[in-house]
Amino acid sequence: MAPIGPIETSGDGGDQRGSPTARRIMLGARLRRLREAAEVSRAEAGFAIRSSESKISRLELGRVSFKPRDVTDLLTMYGVTDPEKREAFLEMVKRSNEPGWWHRYIDLVADWFQDYLGLEESASRIQTWEQQFVPGLLQTEDYAKAIISHGWSPMATQSVQRQVGMRMRRQALLGRPDPPKLWAVIDESVLHRPIGGRRVMLDEVEHLIELTKRPNVTLQVVPYQFSGYAAEGSFTSLRFAEPELPDVVYIEHLSGALYLDKRSDTELYGRVFDRLTVDAYTPDHTRQFLMKVRAEI
Repeated sequence: MAPIGPIETSGDGGDQRGSPTARRIMLGARLRRLREAAEVSRAEAGFAIRSSESKISRLELGRVSFKPRDVTDLLTMYGVTDPEKREAFLEMVKRSNEPGWWHRYIDLVADWFQDYLGLEESASRIQTWEQQFVPGLLQTEDYAKAIISHGWSPMATQSVQRQVGMRMRRQALLGRPDPPKLWAVIDESVLHRPIGGRRVMLDEVEHLIELTKRPNVTLQVVPYQFSGYAAEGSFTSLRFAEPELPDVVYIEHLSGALYLDKRSDTELYGRVFDRLTVDAYTPDHTRQFLMKVRAEI
């Protein structure tokens, strides 16, 4: 598949489980395969829907929403005449345009983060390396509030409370009947950074210990002596069950994010993550280490 990135910005069973973001990418990939099989150029396809070659490129990458009329015209051009197949594509269009659960928080979510929420919701495996904070999917409510409010959690505004609510809603995916596998590696310094104060950190460490009991959660801590060698910054890798969806590496910065899905990039970050897991305490040792940290807080 042509890559999603790097981008820097300020029906089957998989379709039923996936988010609108994932459905757009899958629909675009299927349309691209049909176009290539029909030996139609992007320019010709763009002309057929009264648009341009660049519009077809964006559609095939799943970067924009689909219109039923455009998809109908493209299917005709690509020689798809079977009524059931055409209806299946139009159903995908409908589902790809449905709002995600985060739509209710749309006023709080940056444009560049909305795609991540959709991809995270659809991932079958999430691997994350975090140097500064406990990963969002593993945070307690009070820990999240302390971060979002920049340490002023006793004076948290309604906006902060809603952002915390959104983060807690994100965590619901770990308790689904078909949860993704989450493999989190964190720097030891994360556990000694007094986010929110002693009580908040104690509760957070307790929460991490409980999470290590879940079969779909693996947690490792990189000790100080190996800290800083394998990776320069935090990142998250997402993998999907659907073959149309490429692996994606997500790297966030203050004003936006990078989405990488070129194989050379995702393989590089895969090797980095492997090195981190080797440098880190084993999951069993990590659990013991967390108990030691808990006793010392």
